[in-house]
Amino acid sequence: MYLADEAWPDLEAYFETESLALVPLGSTEQHGPALPEATDHLIAEAFAREAADRTGVLCTPTVNVGVSSHHRQFHGTMWVDAPVFRDYVESFSRNLTYHGIDRLVYVNAHGGNISHLREVGRRLHEDGTAYTIEWMWNDSIPDLVEELFDQPGPHGGPKETSVIQFLRPELVHDDRLEEARDDGFSDVFEESYLRNGSRTFYDAIDNTENGVLGDQTDASAEKGEQLFEAATEQLVELIEWLRARDAEELQPALHV
Repeated sequence: MYLADEAWPDLEAYFETESLALVPLGSTEQHGPALPEATDHLIAEAFAREAADRTGVLCTPTVNVGVSSHHRQFHGTMWVDAPVFRDYVESFSRNLTYHGIDRLVYVNAHGGNISHLREVGRRLHEDGTAYTIEWMWNDSIPDLVEELFDQPGPHGGPKETSVIQFLRPELVHDDRLEEARDDGFSDVFEESYLRNGSRTFYDAIDNTENGVLGDQTDASAEKGEQLFEAATEQLVELIEWLRARDAEELQPALHV
């Protein structure tokens, strides 16, 4: 069920019997020369709506702009400051609890959002408002990602390229995949990413001239379908696990 498509009397029936909602979140940011800036939020919404269709749970509208200032040097990237993002997500999450939701899954497709969504979840859990967890699609299927790609890339690589080729092939510039690979992957990335135990860069452009990493030519719509189906199954299992929990079980533990 997609919240924004429903009339309020029909939503009332949902809230009388269900207490779980999915919130898709992504970004609007550069994904190199071959992928659209909508990549992350398109992926997040696709997973959330597919899982909602399979389970009957509520899916909210998508948060399309996230914490992305580390991509700001590339044209068109949009972002909000991290404290603003956290406060915004917390505010609408509390709004959902007003209607009776007590458990939320943040269906996330942007790495820059992860720590901030975890922080919001901690806040909501500590005061007993809701049990809220962040789900990142590729983190749910690491073995399959490793099996399919030699160089999956942490950003704009073949795993994201494959999923967009499957979901929205008309938005992928297939004629630029070699360019994305050749001008994007840096031989010194691993060294620059972590030096003597310290992360030594702040912006994507410090590691990649065109904004992406990985071998995009290894992508395909067929691989994207495999990734999408496998990760959707993981999300459905997570929903069913969370659905089956007693409300008391999800409350914070009392002080010893």
